[in-house]
Order: sequence, then C-alpha cells, then structure tokens
Amino acid sequence: MCKDCGCSIEHGQHSHDHHHHDHHANPQLNDKKTIEVIAKILDANDKEANHNREHFEEHGVLAINLMSSPGSGKTTLLEATIDTKEIKLGVIEGDLETNQDADRIIAKGAPAHQISTGQACHLDAFMVHDGLHHLPIDGLDVVFIENVGNLVCPASYDVGAHLNIVLLSVPEGDDKPAKYPVMFRSADLLLITKCDLLPYFDFSVEKATKEARKLNPKVDIIEIDSKSGKGIDKWISYLKMKKSLR
Repeated sequence: MCKDCGCSIEHGQHSHDHHHHDHHANPQLNDKKTIEVIAKILDANDKEANHNREHFEEHGVLAINLMSSPGSGKTTLLEATIDTKEIKLGVIEGDLETNQDADRIIAKGAPAHQISTGQACHLDAFMVHDGLHHLPIDGLDVVFIENVGNLVCPASYDVGAHLNIVLLSVPEGDDKPAKYPVMFRSADLLLITKCDLLPYFDFSVEKATKEARKLNPKVDIIEIDSKSGKGIDKWISYLKMKKSLR
C-alpha cells in the first residue's frame, strides 16, 4: 500500500466485507481497522466524485481521466489535440512536483491548472474539485484530468470523470496490460502511443490488444503517434462522438 492511499485494494471492493478477503502480503491490509479506514476514505471520495460529475454536466463538459505510466505521452497528446483546433479543452494536471505540464498546455493556448500532490501517487476527487475552482470551464468541450504518471494507484480512485482513457506507449512493452490489470480493466479507451517507434521496439500491437480485451472486451483501441499525427483524426472523432453523447 502506498503512503497516502488504500489503492492496493481494487476500487469497488470497499463496498464489500473486507475481512473475508484473502490475506494480503502487506500485513496492514489484514487489519480490520485499517480496512475500515480505507473504506471510509474511498466512500467519501466517491461522493465527492459524483459531485464533480454533476458540476461537469451542469456546464455541458465531457470529463476525461487520462492515465498512464510516466513518459507515455499524455501531455504531448494534449498539445497535439489543441493544435487541431477541433476541441476546446482545459486540463487539470497532476504531478508530484513542478508546473511544467500545465505550463506546456497554457503555452498552447488552453487553460490549465496544476495540482502538486507531494507524495501522493494519484489524484483524488477532492483534489480535482479544488482544481475545478481554478479552471474556467464555461464554453469548453472537454476537461482532461491528467493524472499522476502511475499504472497502479490512479485506477483505484474515481475523480468524477465520464471516461477513463489509458495510454500505453510502444517503448513500455506489450506486457503491461497483463501486469497491471486493474488499470486496463478500468479503461474505456486504450491509446497505444508512440507508434512510429514500432519498427525499433519488440512490441506487438496484436498481443497488447488481445491482453487488454481479455480484461475488458468492450475497450476501444486507437493506435496513435502525437508527433507525426498518425491516428490523431481518429482520436478527435472519438472525442467528438463521446461529447455528442453527453
């Protein structure tokens, strides 16, 4: 379990009777009081997440939780999306330190607010709610919640988004869906990024797709490269379609 959360318990389990689960290697997670505290934290988070969703819906905004490991290309994807001028977007950025990603988005002409989480390995609904007060969302089509780079913890916390989108970059390897099932099971869309590097890495799109759909048969998958523009048209069409359904 990380320092600040109970994210090694899969999101959704907290509504069940935890002390009947199998024993965990982490002794903290075999302690009833610890489990009760984690359950209360997650329940409070879910209530705030629902409040966030209501806020987005009142403003006619599609909210997307963007998740991946560090360096998979989340911010570069958002920059490429802004460059198309097809989507009016704002970004709530989550990182342990620095404003670098928010500064990149603002430099492209879109509103962004940076949340520095310190030692926390993910954003939660309360952090996102605070970010909403610093982001002018009227007139936006989409608000992206760019979560902390991490393939484990962000999947355990509902932040109030309508969609979960997970990036998997070619340099990371095609084994990640099998190794990090909670993250990929939660995805509405899987973006396989940095596809122009496929000739240089031992990465099978077919294997990654098969493993992802074994966990989540309904997940949509788009191959994309934000630098060259490959797949950006499909990405924009996907966003427009999801926005139209709100």
